[in-house]
Amino acid sequence: MAFITFSLDEFRLPLFEVTDQRYRALGAWLITDISVYQSVCLDALAMVDDVSHGRPLEDEWDSDKYEVNFTAGGVEFRNEWVPGEGGRYSLDEVREAVEAYWRFLVSRPENPDLIREYRPDLPGWQAELVQWEERWGRPHPYRGRLF
Repeated sequence: MAFITFSLDEFRLPLFEVTDQRYRALGAWLITDISVYQSVCLDALAMVDDVSHGRPLEDEWDSDKYEVNFTAGGVEFRNEWVPGEGGRYSLDEVREAVEAYWRFLVSRPENPDLIREYRPDLPGWQAELVQWEERWGRPHPYRGRLF
């Protein structure tokens, strides 16, 4: 059973609900730091996968809102703007939440009036994946596991 679910508000911005209040900080991190950006979600997925498989991280999490630390023991983050908001979660918990958030982001309908310059022949999420791989010079660890 999923401990976190996502929806959209009237402005098409993400909202979340959790089954256990312990996950509120994790949900807040997802919808504010990753926000609606599939490329940032791909970064989070890659970092969780890299750390869980003992691969060194190529870079630190870059954020103007959160200080985030990915380790084999879990993910710890602290909101730099809201005192006391943060948390520590296992890699499995973060993986489940970020995977659910990815599915949510991909399920959002694309704006038919938006003209994408990069790979308009592909669905948006696939174009983001290809662009991520070009930027980092390697296949995304979730390639083949994303829909």
